[in-house]
Amino acid sequence: MLARLEGEDALSVSELARPFKMSLPAVMKHLDVLSDAGLIEKTKTGRTVTCEINAAPMEEAMQWLIRYQRFWSGALDRLAAFLEEDECPPTPTSKIIQLPRRDRASPSKSGSGRRPPASTPPGRTPRK
Repeated sequence: MLARLEGEDALSVSELARPFKMSLPAVMKHLDVLSDAGLIEKTKTGRTVTCEINAAPMEEAMQWLIRYQRFWSGALDRLAAFLEEDECPPTPTSKIIQLPRRDRASPSKSGSGRRPPASTPPGRTPRK
């Protein structure tokens, strides 16, 4: 709807609603939201309601986005430069550390045997 209003001075609600496959009340609800946001101005002449775009709030939003785009672009450029630096190249003499395998028993458990059986089998105790 905003794109249609961008190229026109003002359009009636029925002209705005024409290309959309929605009811006129649904279009009116959309226009109410845009009006509450200050993005359009509605004027009523007789029974005809016309809508006109108000670009000022969008310009404020664009300024805000541009400021954060500069911030994030600079931060991401610095991160890319940092990651591309080759300060710590791998050395051929570095040791390879082997982690213990899971299928081997740990030294603390190697001497232990089976647990003694519990006094009663697991599960529900039968009544006498």
